[in-house]
Amino acid sequence: MSAQEIPYKIYLSEKEIPQAWYNVRADMKNKPAPLLNPGTHQPLQFEELRPVFCDELIKQELNDTDPWIPIPEEIRNFYKMFRPSPLIRAYCLEKKLKTPAKIYYKFEGNNTSGSHKLNSAIAQAYYAKMQGLKGVTTETGAGQWGTALSMACAYFGIDCRVYMVKCSYEQKPFRREVMRTYGANVTPSPSMTTEIGKKINAEYPGTTGSLGCAISEAVEAATKLDGYRYVLGSVLSQVLLHQTVIGLEAKTALDKYGVSPDIIIGCAGGGSNLGGLVSPFLGEKIRGEKDYRIIAVEPASCPSLTRGVFAYDFCDTGHVCPLAKMYTLGSEFMPSANHAGGLRYHGMSSILSQAYHDGLMEACAVEQTAVFNAAEEFARVEGILPAPESSHAIRVAIDEALKCKETGESKTILFGLTGTGYFDMKAYEAYNNGTMSDYILTDADLQKSIDLIPRFPGNLM
Repeated sequence: MSAQEIPYKIYLSEKEIPQAWYNVRADMKNKPAPLLNPGTHQPLQFEELRPVFCDELIKQELNDTDPWIPIPEEIRNFYKMFRPSPLIRAYCLEKKLKTPAKIYYKFEGNNTSGSHKLNSAIAQAYYAKMQGLKGVTTETGAGQWGTALSMACAYFGIDCRVYMVKCSYEQKPFRREVMRTYGANVTPSPSMTTEIGKKINAEYPGTTGSLGCAISEAVEAATKLDGYRYVLGSVLSQVLLHQTVIGLEAKTALDKYGVSPDIIIGCAGGGSNLGGLVSPFLGEKIRGEKDYRIIAVEPASCPSLTRGVFAYDFCDTGHVCPLAKMYTLGSEFMPSANHAGGLRYHGMSSILSQAYHDGLMEACAVEQTAVFNAAEEFARVEGILPAPESSHAIRVAIDEALKCKETGESKTILFGLTGTGYFDMKAYEAYNNGTMSDYILTDADLQKSIDLIPRFPGNLM
């Protein structure tokens, strides 16, 4: 099929919205290791997780056998507000780069939350409502997850309490106000409203916070408020499950035109957007049906896959969450205040960590000045202002396309553009003014937090 026959935007019909989420764990030969009780170091059971998470979400979290989980009709009806999302052929970018590569991106920013986060937020709010809960607590980094959850909670009429990483709370006041517009209570983290927040502020005076800190505060709040549960925007297997609507739609759209990607790229912080995009393709790779090169792109200032260790670690800085087997920099790692707030997490999804460990995908880390260079180049030709997080994927997609220019190969590249950058203008201002800097961690910097990872038989012993 000639390039001219493939439209700039490939849209699916509402009938083609996925009817079920794809659970890649069912096909994985090496299953992700189970969550552990931090006290006993034994796999956590359903009843142990009930004080923190919604019942149905716990079932999804523990399910590594069923490949397909039906999407309830009420969630699918909500999806119709912003799904299917378009798969876009980046013709203008290809022309600008003068590359023979064919570049596609799945755009998830066409909703008020500005990102893919609404795919899971509406599911988690739905299950909380069905359980009869009063409300939920959560953390947010850049604010896109908090915005999505506040929208979902407003839709179902339940309370939403958000702990927002302090540096993002200060850098992105308008995203904070969107959350408040949807009825959410937003607190900068670490705060003085929780015991864990007070402790972290005492240990790290003046800290700009981290996702690990915010998670600890949100979990503490959920366990102390009657009728509340904690929900998470990334990392957990249930979240990656909900996000597979991204990859399923992308695959359906590509299949319509007989296109198969050679390279699939996504930014990686906790893993929700990357996992959502690549899971259906990863499943084919695991089953031996097709082969793809899958690349996770993370910030050089928070390089969990490329410079972390594969071990059981706390999911949060306050050590109130379970232990998860993942690539981690240590739960007490405090990232620099870079502008990709949604990628400032010390660990990586257990699913993606296991896939990376098994050689099913690769990873690279990029500096933020190079990321914003790619963001502006993309914005000027493709007409979308990308979020700093998504721009990590753009950076590597451009790099791979330029390699094709050198070799003459016409590889097909697919990447996820999962957020818009309209509330990130302080970051763009810093880049345009030449005041943005790159912070590259030394091995000694990383070792300080890695040394604090729990030591027990079978874990870093």
